[in-house]
Amino acid sequence: MRLLFHLICSVACGAVLAEPSDLKVIEPPPQQQGRGDAEVVISSSEQFVVAGGDPHNRAAAAWIAEEARNEFFALVKFDEENAPHRIHMDLHGRPTDPLPLRSHKITLLDTDAGFSVFIGVHLSRGLDPTALKETATAAMIYERGLRTRSRDDAERPMQVPPWLIQGLREASDWRLKQSDRKLYAAIFNHGGWYKMNEMLALNEVDHQKLDGASKWVFRISAGAFVMALLEQPDGLEGFRALLDEIAGFEGEMPVLLQKHFPELNLSQNSMAKWWMLQMANLGALNLLTDVMTIAQTETALTEALQLSLTADDGTRMSKPLSDWQEIISLPEQERAAAVTPTEESLARLGYRCFPSYRTIIAEYQIVLTSLLKAEPKDIAQQLAALDTRRSTMLAKATRARDYLDFFEISRARETSGVFDDYLRLKERMKINPRRRADHISNYLDAMDEIFSRENLTTSTP
Repeated sequence: MRLLFHLICSVACGAVLAEPSDLKVIEPPPQQQGRGDAEVVISSSEQFVVAGGDPHNRAAAAWIAEEARNEFFALVKFDEENAPHRIHMDLHGRPTDPLPLRSHKITLLDTDAGFSVFIGVHLSRGLDPTALKETATAAMIYERGLRTRSRDDAERPMQVPPWLIQGLREASDWRLKQSDRKLYAAIFNHGGWYKMNEMLALNEVDHQKLDGASKWVFRISAGAFVMALLEQPDGLEGFRALLDEIAGFEGEMPVLLQKHFPELNLSQNSMAKWWMLQMANLGALNLLTDVMTIAQTETALTEALQLSLTADDGTRMSKPLSDWQEIISLPEQERAAAVTPTEESLARLGYRCFPSYRTIIAEYQIVLTSLLKAEPKDIAQQLAALDTRRSTMLAKATRARDYLDFFEISRARETSGVFDDYLRLKERMKINPRRRADHISNYLDAMDEIFSRENLTTSTP
């Protein structure tokens, strides 16, 4: 039997992980050998084989893992398939045992029969569905990475980053309406999200050291990022290819993302702005009432009006729309790559901008269409006119705000009495409410009197 992979990857929930230097090469657990069919539960898709524990725990673990698989497949729209490598799960320990360093552990095995994924679950905490689903999701991603792995690469480390695991689980909960929309709004409005480079670089050990609130912020941030990737043009195809490669990838994560999502033109700044738009869209915004102010719209519009160009070294850089002449002579494909992200940003902003700006955004979209067609006539005049309209609108809004501030400071010394009649009417309605005389109203009034009595007495035997 061959040795284990050089790296043993751990996914634990609520447990302190050992440092990577503490991980050791181990042989496949001996308790897996010699067990009969009665001691093993196979999930309905036959991808998970669960051993150990009592029959109830085995059945529950298989059901939880299978549910995680169904949610994962539904999110990325995988067709039903027979995985070439089964995922074996061993339940061990008892609720009375001391808490281990890692309650859930994934091990990648290289045996004579081929590669396999092994999950060890310690039952000192019982079966935690959230932790088990996260572990099963990570195991399925490792299994996909093993499909194209050769024997020569057996000792190369594999790692699934926490942002992908947490993001997939949060995206699944969002799809199933099991996530709290208010969390997205709170994080977006108060600026508590993770920075892009910090989220992508966080490893599993550091993730487990986070406190509970920080873990939730990380999960929400990662979930919004995964959902934004899936919503891109050809996002599903790119995301599936990402899943197949990410476990064995050893380079910088933005490079891998740019490889599978080239249409995003992922520079560090543009990717972060695009991600924040996704956070805003998920943040419980009512398109009728929760709109931006003029000042907020101006800031967002300035950020959106950025063209994406390719530098001499092949990296992407942002240019303001006022530098449109730099792309007018580019080939059609390069012009489209420069303009498309701006069009998408304007389309998103159109839902949330101050209503008066929707016509301005529509005219900017006309300018972008002219750029795509390489028709520079009148573009300079159109942009100048739009700048003037925006400056005028911002000046009027500032003046109106200043006037209201002046009025409040200089004249709002006492109440005007304008609403006194309304307030008196409201008090009269409280004292003498209008009562309906139908049977249902009479019954409800009688019940209200019973439950509203202040001095209720209870009889004692």
